Amino acid sequence: MDQPARLQDRLYHDWLLPDEAREVRAEVRRFVDDEVMPVAGELNTVVESREAFPHALFHRMADTGIFAIAFASENGGRGLNYPLSSATVVMEELAYASDGLATIYDDHCLLPGIALLSGTPAIRQCYLSRLIDGSAIACMAITEPQAGSDLRVETVQSRAESDGDCIILNGHKRFITNAPVGDFMTTLCVLDGALAMLVVDLHADGVTVGPVDLKTGNRVQLTADVWLHDVRVPRDNLLGSPGDGLRIALAALTWGRIVVGVSGVAMAQAALDECIHFMQRREMYGAKLSDLQYWQFRLAERATQIAIARDMCYKAALRYDQGTRMPEPEMAMAKYYGTQIAGDVARDAVQVFGGIGFISRLGADGSTNRVEQIYRDCKVAEIYEGANEIQKRVVARLAFGRDHVH
Repeated sequence: MDQPARLQDRLYHDWLLPDEAREVRAEVRRFVDDEVMPVAGELNTVVESREAFPHALFHRMADTGIFAIAFASENGGRGLNYPLSSATVVMEELAYASDGLATIYDDHCLLPGIALLSGTPAIRQCYLSRLIDGSAIACMAITEPQAGSDLRVETVQSRAESDGDCIILNGHKRFITNAPVGDFMTTLCVLDGALAMLVVDLHADGVTVGPVDLKTGNRVQLTADVWLHDVRVPRDNLLGSPGDGLRIALAALTWGRIVVGVSGVAMAQAALDECIHFMQRREMYGAKLSDLQYWQFRLAERATQIAIARDMCYKAALRYDQGTRMPEPEMAMAKYYGTQIAGDVARDAVQVFGGIGFISRLGADGSTNRVEQIYRDCKVAEIYEGANEIQKRVVARLAFGRDHVH
């Protein structure tokens, strides 16, 4: 089947983003159209395994400088004036084709990369440089079996003790993206009674990466548990000081929540484009499906909601780039509304396509369906990087006051 037209430029006029970010969008869109879209169906339907990781695309993103976009020139990056705005459009363009690939980018480049900025120049040289050039695959390890949204000394069970020039780390991390193929991970733990962030070599003695998780969607995004048993971490691998762990995690998640919000926008846009393309060709009762006013109006509403969500993501990124390091309420609104609209549009898209929208692979000819893939992929975006209920709690606290929202 021929590819649907991208309707974003027809339905949305971008007056918010700086020219720099628009140039990044054009660059990444060419990469996506030329190198990602031809294999997007495979990326979005593959069964999780270590062999399924898209090494070729990963290294192409490194070679084309995509991993350098978010970082200052002194750290080996491009030195852009609007790094988060530019990273936001990178995420949007990748997620339009494959949210799994976009999440690999986020969890390799942005989350651990922003955390590494709190390290010493030597740490940045050792780890951030390899992240940017793609010679190492990075991870961010925050979640545990009993700790995700609630990150406190009392809840985080990964514990570390100082031992001279080393730190001895024990713990268990869960849902760690890129871990099955990873080389290092920035790891939240409790050190000396305070939350801390360490860089852990995944090839070190005492590190065990579990089997790859099998998920509903985002299958090319590989996740697994990681066990840490008496792992000796050099003291120099401590990012900041003990007590800085939550601050460092939240700094990274500020980027993560905005780009995950825009990944939802991208999936919603892709689903809308697929719907309109299909409806203009599908005949029913002697007319095109696109002639039915119900669906015309329904998709007009969805296009409006997508535009609102996109505005919120861009605004949050711009506020950050202009100096607001915790751009609330826009960040929380962008994350929850961007990912919610993805689910809303994907659900409508499956309904528009009917039975074929529910098929992962058609037995008769082996064809796949993009809206089914989006329907599976979009749900997890409402959960990770701070569940949407947490984002609504942030907005409620701003509205009612912290003393009234617990």
